[in-house]
Amino acid sequence: MALEDQFGAHNYHPLPVVLERGEGVYVWDVEGKKYYDFLSSYSAVNQGHCHPKIIQAFIQQAKKLTLTSRAFYNSRLGEYEAFVTRYFGYDKVLPMNTGAEAVETAIKLCRKWAYEKKGLPDNTAQIVVCENNFHGRTTTIVSFSIDPEAKDHYGPYTPGFMVIPYNDTNALEKVLAENPSIAGFLVEPIQGEAGVYVPDDGYLKKCFELCRKHQVLFIADEIQTGIARTGKLLACDYEDVHPDLLILGKALSGGTYPVSAVLACNEIMEVIRPGQHGSTFGGNPLASAVAITALEVIENENIADNAFRLGKIFREEIQTYCQHSTIASFVRGKGLLNALVINNKGHKDLAWDICIALSENGLLAKPTHTNIIRFAPPLVITEKQLRECIAIIQQTLQPFET
Repeated sequence: MALEDQFGAHNYHPLPVVLERGEGVYVWDVEGKKYYDFLSSYSAVNQGHCHPKIIQAFIQQAKKLTLTSRAFYNSRLGEYEAFVTRYFGYDKVLPMNTGAEAVETAIKLCRKWAYEKKGLPDNTAQIVVCENNFHGRTTTIVSFSIDPEAKDHYGPYTPGFMVIPYNDTNALEKVLAENPSIAGFLVEPIQGEAGVYVPDDGYLKKCFELCRKHQVLFIADEIQTGIARTGKLLACDYEDVHPDLLILGKALSGGTYPVSAVLACNEIMEVIRPGQHGSTFGGNPLASAVAITALEVIENENIADNAFRLGKIFREEIQTYCQHSTIASFVRGKGLLNALVINNKGHKDLAWDICIALSENGLLAKPTHTNIIRFAPPLVITEKQLRECIAIIQQTLQPFET
């Protein structure tokens, strides 16, 4: 911790634990203390820490070939592209590394499609986004954030975005009707960083239909909500929405390596031609091998079903506690992406203090937006382990009930 404080940029505020090892739902610190991980590296470790099949695929490929750049073909990328497009039901994939890179890629694809296919005049294409969004931290992405912590003092900002309220189909209908220059609507099916804000049933379906009506691309950022986290393969699956552009990352590699992707149909993807977009590491053989195995684990181990079933148990048990609590207001979420809203009663650090106490009791979680604690364990957790964690959470909250 002292080394990070002295030599690293202070762009994070971690809990005071130093982790050294992980396996499944557990992590251990340098002193050997064992914890339940209830953050899962912001849902990157859905398959559990160091899943043996994913690690084996990583090691085997790392011994053979790790990087060629896209100047040459490699023996794994085509196999991965065929696999991932069949897996999610798309024609083509554009492989990248990080979630933010994938969002940037989707923005470029959307605008290029708008000029070359929809016929918008150059430099007019607008993309609609939602308040309290979180899509990454690049200059373009923070340009359409409303969070001052993410945005302030990074200007001048990138133009071309229109911000509307989340979970408001009337607002989307109005902006689409009044602005023929709109190319796409970029949305999180559940706003994770905003505190696991789940929209009303039917919201995504209605938004998708409005986009269809106005010839606007529906772009789903499933970087955090995808890959079984919410109890289905994609959060959009709850409403049978097949996004025009699907953005994936995080658990696409099971947390072993940065892998992200944008998937689309041929009509959209064909606007990108040689030399117009790329990445030295995007689509490398190591990433390809790891991503195939990570997705196979999701399917073969029925991980989405487990997340769906255990998520219901978690919310029912925690909400029962909330009914008799003075500080735990309510729980919300889908699958095993959940958040507990804390009544901080004027104590702005209460959620942080609770997370410190949770860590002392063997469970790691992190607050967001001051008074919200996100609970997102690896999806391989068992019911017995989950109920043990529920007990830890309830016991930890007790001393704060005053």
